Amino acid sequence: MKYLLIFAIALTFSSCNSQTNPETTIEKEAIILRKKSNTDADKAAILKVMKDQEIAWSKNDLEGFMQGYIKSDSLKFYGKSGLTKGWQQTLDNYKKGYPTKEHSGTLTFNVNDISPIESGSYWVMGEYFLSRKVGDANGVFMIIFKKIDGEWKIVADMSCG
Repeated sequence: MKYLLIFAIALTFSSCNSQTNPETTIEKEAIILRKKSNTDADKAAILKVMKDQEIAWSKNDLEGFMQGYIKSDSLKFYGKSGLTKGWQQTLDNYKKGYPTKEHSGTLTFNVNDISPIESGSYWVMGEYFLSRKVGDANGVFMIIFKKIDGEWKIVADMSCG
């Protein structure tokens, strides 16, 4: 009985000493939380860009709407008319297709998914709705955001209605 008690005490002390280093566990948890926090902050910033776009579009401020896009010839927009390359051409197409407030109407996005692609870039999938006097319109989109010079910008947009 005496030996059994000594064995039980020794086993208890040895299991206490074999615990994972709490500092290592805390560091790992902190890294996970920082990554999650960064992802949450990124998603919030991306949603803010999209909210600003809704507001600008709904005022028929197409230049304001385009502030969410990278102002570059590298921008790609793919829609029912095919592939458009460049910020200016995309803006020109919007102006042609939505010349007045009656045509642009009120824009609402419904975001279904925001997922990281790699560090500094996300895809966003969702639906858009235009409530307008000339007839409502809706469709789906997939856009790619990239953090450029500290700002989230759309670098590619695939929309169809």
